[in-house]
Amino acid sequence: MRASLTGCRMSVGALLNGLLVSVVAALLWKYSKLSEHAALLEEELHMTQQSQELSQAHIDYHVALQALQEHGTHMVCTGKMHTDRICRFDYLCYCSEAEEFVFFHSNSSVMLPNLGSRRFQPALLDLSSVEDHNTQYFNFLELPAAALKFMPKPVFVPDVTLILNRFNPDNLMHVFHDDLLPAFYTMKQYSDLGDEARLVFMEGWGEGPHFDLYRLLSGKQPLLKEQLKNFGKLMCFTKSYVGLSKMTTWYQYGFVQPQGPKANILVSGNEVRQFARALMDKMNITRADEVEKDGGDTEEGKEKVKKDDYIVVFSRSTTRLILNEAELIMALAQEFQMRVVTVSLEEQSFPSIIQVISGASMLVSMHGAQLITSLFLPRGAAVVELFPFAVNPEQYTPYKTLASLPGMDLHYISWRNTKEENTITHPDRPWEQGGIAHLEKEEKERILASKDVPRHLCCRNPEWLFRIYQDTMVDIPSFLEVLNEGRKTKPSLKKSKPASTVHPGRVREPQCQTTVQTTNEAKLTVSWQIPWNLKYLKVREVKYEVWIQEQGENTYMPYILPQHNYTFSENIKPFTTYLVWVRCIFNKNLLGPFADVLMCRT
Repeated sequence: MRASLTGCRMSVGALLNGLLVSVVAALLWKYSKLSEHAALLEEELHMTQQSQELSQAHIDYHVALQALQEHGTHMVCTGKMHTDRICRFDYLCYCSEAEEFVFFHSNSSVMLPNLGSRRFQPALLDLSSVEDHNTQYFNFLELPAAALKFMPKPVFVPDVTLILNRFNPDNLMHVFHDDLLPAFYTMKQYSDLGDEARLVFMEGWGEGPHFDLYRLLSGKQPLLKEQLKNFGKLMCFTKSYVGLSKMTTWYQYGFVQPQGPKANILVSGNEVRQFARALMDKMNITRADEVEKDGGDTEEGKEKVKKDDYIVVFSRSTTRLILNEAELIMALAQEFQMRVVTVSLEEQSFPSIIQVISGASMLVSMHGAQLITSLFLPRGAAVVELFPFAVNPEQYTPYKTLASLPGMDLHYISWRNTKEENTITHPDRPWEQGGIAHLEKEEKERILASKDVPRHLCCRNPEWLFRIYQDTMVDIPSFLEVLNEGRKTKPSLKKSKPASTVHPGRVREPQCQTTVQTTNEAKLTVSWQIPWNLKYLKVREVKYEVWIQEQGENTYMPYILPQHNYTFSENIKPFTTYLVWVRCIFNKNLLGPFADVLMCRT
């Protein structure tokens, strides 16, 4: 009896001990979970704080992380080829350790277009506006969203971002043509890329000398690739656009064929001028008043405008010098009876230079990147580009092409030094400044004897560099002769009204009537109503183009007519079907669309 009682007591004691151990274990497990949860909350708070360092925009870190884990990355692109494609991403991530973008797959991911391996032929898209350059390609790596469990906690960028490459941020021409203008209109293309969007530059360059110009595009500080690693090993952009529009570029730099205007220029001077005006507003620059404003049509106003006309000469202090700059300035002042002002990128702020250029009647400069500032000139101004000895102006035309864009309304003139004695070369400088000391003797002698740089590809042609970095003594008589000859095609340098680029609409109610005169003669009468938009426009010249084609034939008869009805008899045969197209033309070169084809049976 005692034995069983003792055994019973031991069983109760063991049970109590077991219960106590279970309770302690449960408490320890709960404490462990609470500690783990607290650590996760602390980590999320830290990640949120890092995200907040990037932006003032609020982000719920837990919600963002859950969205990435459950839905992965979304991508929808516009454009058929990598050369014209821009992609919008939700939750595109960047691993700073691997220096790669990452697309996370889940059952909810979207990838349009889904190119498969074609995404690498050669790339998904171009990160810069320079077309199909192999240093500018963009792609990403792919991972399942489940891999996030084994990766560093992501830092989320709550801003809408535009991710791109700057092509050459050290060169002012490239800054404007390749970066600023394309980025400006890419941001206009997508409504959520507003003033508070953030630009992310992935090419790997430092800020460069013109970084303040990039800051004008957005109210938020741009991010450089090098800075991304400061915010964590994995950054995820909640909403981003990748790539740049190429619609605003007008020049190709000679990577495949010698440099020159693009074959298909899609931008006009009107868009360039709107961009220039927007940048001037950001720089707090007010353009000089136009002739027509503020009493410009009165005699007093005209006299004031004339008195205020001035010429700007770009002065260079290190390379490509104008050796007789003072003499050139004096000659310009005497020839045109205008004040002459010099500006220098080395000595003045960029806004102060633009303030001066925006009111000038003429801009004179050696060939160089500073001439991109001509896009800030008023309408009707002249751009005068000077070329060193042996450099053909017809082969290097970025600024001529800019000045010639419809709607820029600038008058372009070039002068070329044809006297070898008026040049100073620098063969002992570094190669990138035209030095040729590193070349073989025969090659050096060939370059020194050459009188004309042959057409060439970009970018390190030693003969081109040797000649373009020469200093030049401008021959004043030939310079003034070229200037005055060029002015004959543009009698006045005064500011002009913008040219109209409004195209006609379709002609309305086109119809045809036929009559058979004899077995060998017939008449075809075609009539139409004027385009709808013509009644609201003041157009100097309106004509109509009519094409007539016999059915089954490959050729057609074109006619330009001043009226909107006409009877054709020549070459019109009885019992024959003719196809007829009609369209309107404004001012000789503004073509409207053809109306629907007419089928006319005689």
